Amino acid sequence: MTNPKLEVLTPDNCQIIFIDQQPQMAFGVQSMDRQALKNNTVGLAKAAKVFNIPTIITTVETESFSGHTYPELLDVFPGQDILERSSMNSWDDQKVRDALAANGKKKVVVSGLWTEVCNNSFALCAMLEGDYEIYMVADASGGTSKEAHDYAMQRMIQAGVVPVTWQQVLLEWQRDWAHKATYDAVMAIVREHSGAYGMGVDYAYTMVHKAPQRTHGEHATLAPVPAR
Repeated sequence: MTNPKLEVLTPDNCQIIFIDQQPQMAFGVQSMDRQALKNNTVGLAKAAKVFNIPTIITTVETESFSGHTYPELLDVFPGQDILERSSMNSWDDQKVRDALAANGKKKVVVSGLWTEVCNNSFALCAMLEGDYEIYMVADASGGTSKEAHDYAMQRMIQAGVVPVTWQQVLLEWQRDWAHKATYDAVMAIVREHSGAYGMGVDYAYTMVHKAPQRTHGEHATLAPVPAR
């Protein structure tokens, strides 16, 4: 029997869940730079939107502790229902189980906080009880220390979770630059969220291909004037 984990991620074979991408949860993250974490999470969300990936957003104790989901993430999915929970483990909430089942995809891409708690418990239970395949986005998830994140990732990998990064997922969905229907949108995400790669694309577009700059207005460049 073919190993389903040998199948690449495609827009047709997976769904995505964002778990507890909330400010109080992010305050506790020490495994990576928190602004980079937010950047990667929003970039991943935009990728899911471009490829029409079925998306779940779930939160825990919003009003009493964790705060509201990042507005930048919510704005990617206007009108999206947010599935509130009391349990640290998303699998314990029936709404989440129902949403996963309704999406009808066994490959589940996961971005969440914290890696060692909410991500770990959801991944293990979803695999054991729901027969899902879990693809954990390591750089769009964070733990309370580097060790907490790393050892949680190791535990999940040993259990069969597939580790990925957000840009890996984006480019796996795109797969071929000849897929023109999504090319421009993917490159827009790259230019905004992919750091040095995006800077390089901006440079190539403007300096090599003479495309206009990626700005929302005109900016005059004044010629040098030697001081007297």
